[in-house]
Amino acid sequence: MHTDLSQHLHSEKCNELIRLLQECHNEHPFRKFVGYCNSLDHQMTKCLKEERLARRQRNFEKSKEMKEKLRRLLREDKNLD
Repeated sequence: MHTDLSQHLHSEKCNELIRLLQECHNEHPFRKFVGYCNSLDHQMTKCLKEERLARRQRNFEKSKEMKEKLRRLLREDKNLD
C-alpha cells in the first residue's frame, strides 16, 4: 500500500514513475499480478521513501527551531518577572 499518489504531493520525478506504473497496470491487467510491473513499483517506492525521509528531516529541523524559540521566549518571560 502506498501513500496518497496525488500529483500535487510529489516531485516531478516521482510523478513520472507513478504515471508509468499506472500505465503499466492499465496496459497489462493480468501480467501485473505476476510481477510484470514490479520494477516500476520498486522504483516508485524508493522515490516515495526518499521524499518521505526528506520531509521528515525538514519537519524535525523545523520542530527544533520552534522548540528553541519557545525556550527563548520562556527564558525572556522568566527574566522579566
